[in-house]
Amino acid sequence: MTSTNSLSRPKPIFLTPVGKDYLWGGNRLNTEFAKSIALSPLAETWECSTHPDGESVVALGEFAHKTLRQVLLEHPEYLGSRHENSRGELPILVKFIDAKQDLSVQVHPDDGYAAQYEGGQRGKIEMWYVLDATPQATLVYGLRRTLTPEHLRSAISQGYLEPYLQRLPVHSDDVFYLDAGTIHAIGSGCLVAEIQENSNLTYRLYDYNRTDRDGNRRTLHVEKALAVANLRATAPPRQPIRHLIYRPGCARELLSRCRYFQVERLLLNTERLRERLCLETDGLSFQVLLCLQGCGALSSAGETWDFFKGDCIFLPANTRLRLHGNARFLLVRC
Repeated sequence: MTSTNSLSRPKPIFLTPVGKDYLWGGNRLNTEFAKSIALSPLAETWECSTHPDGESVVALGEFAHKTLRQVLLEHPEYLGSRHENSRGELPILVKFIDAKQDLSVQVHPDDGYAAQYEGGQRGKIEMWYVLDATPQATLVYGLRRTLTPEHLRSAISQGYLEPYLQRLPVHSDDVFYLDAGTIHAIGSGCLVAEIQENSNLTYRLYDYNRTDRDGNRRTLHVEKALAVANLRATAPPRQPIRHLIYRPGCARELLSRCRYFQVERLLLNTERLRERLCLETDGLSFQVLLCLQGCGALSSAGETWDFFKGDCIFLPANTRLRLHGNARFLLVRC
């Protein structure tokens, strides 16, 4: 890897997302986050992704119109020394999700199962940060009581799974961490930011007998799901203890940490300060900055860019930047 001592510091990379038009989606990502993606519904935007099912593209600057993966192959030092052997692949995937209807009841495998049975792919651990939720919004998180595979298989075949699902109320600013194997589903009325492993492996258990635009029911993956699902009764998750740490111009709090990622919420307000907020990545890893609300300006390496609600910015390792404005972000580290 080339030493950054002989090079100027890398610049932040603004990304253009990939949209997904799954049947349960709404249109809030276009109307409220100005995504300008010609899909209806617009269920998800993959904001920071090197996954082959949807790769982010650089929005502007010297790498404009290249995929993020292409840039990382050309500049592996941007990933940091911790990820130098990843061949241009990020270990994470960052999304916005707009659930106008309930998502399917599903489960994800862990890394071991995915590596053995899915051609060496990653499993999927994920975290949800709820941006907004209607008053009656819920989500599925595990089972209300322990079931055998036979009992669950019978309930699915009879279309009678819902009584066994643990549904929880959802509120804006909630945080949910989902380990691999957890049966789950985001409910209608939820607008969510998702941080996950770099995987698109989803095993559907149940889809409310819905049909797609062609009148076909979506494929279920019952046997694979039963092979990886936790079928024990699941304790309702508690919201994590949150502690805001204040400094001039900002406050930040830890939302979630696991072996794959750490997610913080950063509240920026430098409207009364002459100095901008300094943010710096080390040589170990990149970071990702996802703007949830507000706008402002970002300066780095002698250049300045405006940022707005919905922007996703990849921060290469050894990046130094300054932020000014009134905004809220998720800051993701690996």
